[in-house]
Amino acid sequence: MFQNIESTLYRPIFGTIKERYSEKGDFIKMETKYNATVIGKIMITPDIMVLRVNTDTPRAEFESGQYTVIGLYGRESRSANSEEEYKESKADKLIQRAYSIASHRTAGNQMEFYISQVKTGQLTPRLFNLTQGDRLYISERIVGMFKLSDTPENMDIVMVATGTGIAPYISFLRSHITEHRNINMAIVHGASHQWDLGYYSELSFLASTFSNFYYFPTVTDPDQTWQGHSLWIEEMLSEKILQNEAKIEISPEKTHFFLCGNPNMIKSVSTWLEEFQYTKHTRKAAGALHVEEF
Repeated sequence: MFQNIESTLYRPIFGTIKERYSEKGDFIKMETKYNATVIGKIMITPDIMVLRVNTDTPRAEFESGQYTVIGLYGRESRSANSEEEYKESKADKLIQRAYSIASHRTAGNQMEFYISQVKTGQLTPRLFNLTQGDRLYISERIVGMFKLSDTPENMDIVMVATGTGIAPYISFLRSHITEHRNINMAIVHGASHQWDLGYYSELSFLASTFSNFYYFPTVTDPDQTWQGHSLWIEEMLSEKILQNEAKIEISPEKTHFFLCGNPNMIKSVSTWLEEFQYTKHTRKAAGALHVEEF
């Protein structure tokens, strides 16, 4: 009489063990490291989302710009919008990837991530299939060197991003914008289409509220309704938009740059900044160029 019961029907037990029915009706215990619950999911596009989770235990205060690890088991279902994964996942293996945190640095139990789907990937199609109440793994550790705190006092800050590379800057602003009224801050965010500009409303609101914060979104494939910039990021920088509109000087002695997103953008903007004597910030040597590469 158990023939019609799906073998993937799970029941959570105390958050550490899951039981499922086998096709013969027997219970099979399955260990799980899941320690967080989905509390919100906003689809920006079919392949871009904001994922909000509640961890079973609160996370310690972190530094804006850092990242943590998200995980799901290979047995979890993939989104309908995905494709065959490039490498088959093992059902009982926890697939883990690092993601920048978009939340305020004192988020505690509630954390937010901005994620794009890699259709043939192992993890993101499973993340995109999650719904409210589903369980997942969030690492206890929050790490990374891409930190606003590494910027000396009284330095202007420019944050450049493509796609979901905007995520750490959202944490920057949510955590620190009120503390930096004495400097100029700017975000340059590039995307293909205007609907790919996640956090557009929030960033536009901040730009209209804080006179020292500037938001420069740009899309390379605009439609007729787009009224903003339609240049490549490198073109915008070369046209001196920061100097002319944000009164920011391109100098490592006065302005720190943060780059996050597409490796090609990071390479070209880093090369452009080398002409102004910018050097990369590392563990061994302080620099005015901070890079987080996807």
